[in-house]
Amino acid sequence: MAIGMARAVWNYRGFVLGSVQREFQTRYRNSLLGAVWTILNPLSMIIVYTVIFSQLMKARLPGVDSSLAYGIYLCTGILAWGFFAEVINRSQSVFLEHANLIKRLSFPRICLPLIVVLNAGVNFAIIFSLFLGFLLVTQNFPGWAVLGVIPVLLIQIAFSIGLGISLGVLNVFFRDVGQLMAIVLQFWFWFTPIVYPLSILPKSIQSLIVLNPMAPLMTAYQGIFVYGRWPDWISLWPTALLATALCLLGMHLFRKRSGEMVDEL
Repeated sequence: MAIGMARAVWNYRGFVLGSVQREFQTRYRNSLLGAVWTILNPLSMIIVYTVIFSQLMKARLPGVDSSLAYGIYLCTGILAWGFFAEVINRSQSVFLEHANLIKRLSFPRICLPLIVVLNAGVNFAIIFSLFLGFLLVTQNFPGWAVLGVIPVLLIQIAFSIGLGISLGVLNVFFRDVGQLMAIVLQFWFWFTPIVYPLSILPKSIQSLIVLNPMAPLMTAYQGIFVYGRWPDWISLWPTALLATALCLLGMHLFRKRSGEMVDEL
């Protein structure tokens, strides 16, 4: 089954890449500055967080002397969370938005979640590149530890895809899923150590936050960019196993309900 899906995606690679390119172009079609906004928007975010929080508000991280440390900490978490949230938000409605394609018998429906991830990935790659450039300019680049981002990001993508496909299939049959998930994501954000460091919370709360599958991912990112240290690989295993389970669940739901989805759309 997996080989068949991979072959179908490969056969439609032109459609997948063309869809990603069209969406990127459509987003800035009637804009005077065009794709320049892809640089200006994230650059302004990075400046606001680092200047406002680190310089004007004098926010500091415990045990870190750098004046930019909290701004880097905040940017790291928000960039990673933004990628995750975009994949989830778009995946849960992707089958509804492309009902006309799903009704075509020859179209491999699994291409749709892939397009979602690639579109979100393009946006993230642009913002992340600017963030790395900022770290270089301010002499806060983490060194070789930055390579630790690759496995952490792969775990996050697998987790996002698995959860996104599962929600996308369920949302076809139960439209409340999309509405509920929008609320869940808001609470999920604040129960993830993005704005605050985990160390400032009481021990009893820390033990609950650690159960959040996004918490070890955020801690790993922040450890890389704020402290220049490699991730604690053992802490990432639960999220990696959950990501694998969600991918298997998503594929199972998709394979079992794909025929019924056509009737519901």
